Amino acid sequence: MRNGEPPAELTWALILGLARGLVQENTALREGGPWQSTVGTDLYGRRLGLLGLGRIGSKVARVGQAFGMDVIAWSRNLTDERAAAAGARRAASKEELLASSDIVSVHLPLTDGTRGLIGEAELKAMRPGAFLVNTSRAAIVDQEALATALREGRIAGAGVDVFDIEPLPADHPYRSLPNLLATPHLGYVTRRNYDGYFAQAVEDIEAFLAGEPVRRLG
Repeated sequence: MRNGEPPAELTWALILGLARGLVQENTALREGGPWQSTVGTDLYGRRLGLLGLGRIGSKVARVGQAFGMDVIAWSRNLTDERAAAAGARRAASKEELLASSDIVSVHLPLTDGTRGLIGEAELKAMRPGAFLVNTSRAAIVDQEALATALREGRIAGAGVDVFDIEPLPADHPYRSLPNLLATPHLGYVTRRNYDGYFAQAVEDIEAFLAGEPVRRLG
């Protein structure tokens, strides 16, 4: 059974990597580049905007609070009460969240209503120094629009774990963007999760062979 901790943890790995320029600094250190080549972005006092405040988004929100961030959230069915229960404030609109957040993180399911939710107009509405993180579903963010926004410096950077085509093609523009921190769909790829998957698979096979399935569909 999947749990929400691994993707929430990965979300924060991407946020911290972007905010502190970890990839650039590590590369410079290994390749004999300049010492302290970037200036990091403080998280304390910054605004974290969460698109979606479900099981994973709520965990991300609580870590944001621990960093002393101002956490706001938006989804079409989010209430003030649910936002407050996660320690966040409900944004009046998606537009308010995008325009006022220093970090925007996507935690929505893919539906007809969320497909393409973040496109050219939404990226232009974000702060020039903001970061966008997507560990949810690739199709929620327009990949071409994001690549253009990063290339033109409309936003400071992005962290992405999901892609329209996986594995990512060798000639994909994401591979050449220095302000993109990308991981190969690692959200649920942890030892504990995989141990649980395999144990459950063995249990299911043994129960089926014994004529006593433990999990039924329908």
